Amino acid sequence: MKNLVLTIIFILTGFFSIQAQEETFTLTVHISGLNSNKGNLMVGVYKSSESFLKNTFQGVTVPISDKKSVATFKNLPKGEYAVSFVHDENENKKMDTNFIGIPKEDYGCSNNATGFMGPPKYEDAKFQLEANKTIDIKI
Repeated sequence: MKNLVLTIIFILTGFFSIQAQEETFTLTVHISGLNSNKGNLMVGVYKSSESFLKNTFQGVTVPISDKKSVATFKNLPKGEYAVSFVHDENENKKMDTNFIGIPKEDYGCSNNATGFMGPPKYEDAKFQLEANKTIDIKI
């Protein structure tokens, strides 16, 4: 009897822990219209307006071929996100700008969001991730 009770508790504990696991999804980002095949793309996923363009939730560096690239992010929890990328042509791991701060390298955000007199806003770039999703960003 004692073994039966322990077995039932063990099974129920396993069942509830599986149910409690957070749903995760894969986000695929297709980027096209780049100026060249030089360098790499630094692609980041952001989870809030406070971290947007500052601290990535997940980030990858991907190669470029035929002036386009694909970045894949796995195991993202369900929620709100935004994506941005920088084409790091000279592979110095930063966005190069001119003397007044205008970017000299390609960049872009989800929803093809653009900024006016500054970077794009999180509110314009955000989207909901509730299933596996593919987004396109075009320069």
